[in-house]
Amino acid sequence: MSISVNQITKTYGKQKVLDNVSFEIDAGEVVGFLGPNGAGKSTMMKILTGYVTQSEGEVCVCGINVLHNSIESRKKIGYLPEHNPLYLDMYVKEFLSFIADIHKLKNKKERILEMIELTGLVPEKTKKIRQLSKGYRQRVGLAAALIHDPEVLILDEPTTGLDPNQLKEIRSLIKSIAEKKTIMLSTHIMQEVEAICDRAIIITKGQIVADDKIEILQNKESEIIEVEFQNPISIETLENIKGVKHVLEKSDTRFDLVSMNSTDIRPLISQFAINNSNLVLSMQKREQKMEDIFQNLTKE
Repeated sequence: MSISVNQITKTYGKQKVLDNVSFEIDAGEVVGFLGPNGAGKSTMMKILTGYVTQSEGEVCVCGINVLHNSIESRKKIGYLPEHNPLYLDMYVKEFLSFIADIHKLKNKKERILEMIELTGLVPEKTKKIRQLSKGYRQRVGLAAALIHDPEVLILDEPTTGLDPNQLKEIRSLIKSIAEKKTIMLSTHIMQEVEAICDRAIIITKGQIVADDKIEILQNKESEIIEVEFQNPISIETLENIKGVKHVLEKSDTRFDLVSMNSTDIRPLISQFAINNSNLVLSMQKREQKMEDIFQNLTKE
């Protein structure tokens, strides 16, 4: 077991940020850790990496208790926080040398060159970090997180602020690294989860609301019906339709209606429109995406 989280609670004063959170991640898994802003994602990652201590519960990484043996557990972890902490006046190779010295690597020169090659930093290796684009700075952060060859890689919003080309490059890089590492990835980009992750853990208000393989989440969740009415209608009115679990508003006439199960609710929607002197202009069923599942589980 690479990561074991057992009944973790974290409070700041009277505010409970994490509430009895438990999950396990096996070796070699790539898990998306998802949730809205303020859900407790970054706090959980900081607890896993030993930067923050929990109020209750136990966390183990590669069998090592993080609270009781923080130094040893950190040796097993590569961590890229949301705000990538780089020394901007250092050269790329100089910074990686500094990180290698912290980890007391014996094969420092070989490892630095290997990381520069792996993360695609070869064209920028002689530059100062402040001269690099956001995408290349993220590559430096990844190289620093990987340089000591950790068993577990924890990435907190690794693609925030990247343009589409940079995002694609970093996504491909993470996917290549995933072949040999256990990865826990926090992101708001659902396409990223679908492209990279085997499994998703969704957290909201400090509690886990879903934890399963991506394909299982997509298949076991409800159907979505895209519908457009002729006249405006309220969400509250649509939620009264039998079999409707959630309503997502696109405009005052266009909605996504999420069914409570796999039952086809289109006849019920048509009858509802007739009963309310409205007209259905278009209606179609579509497959659920991670974005739909995320919204259904975390919306207020």
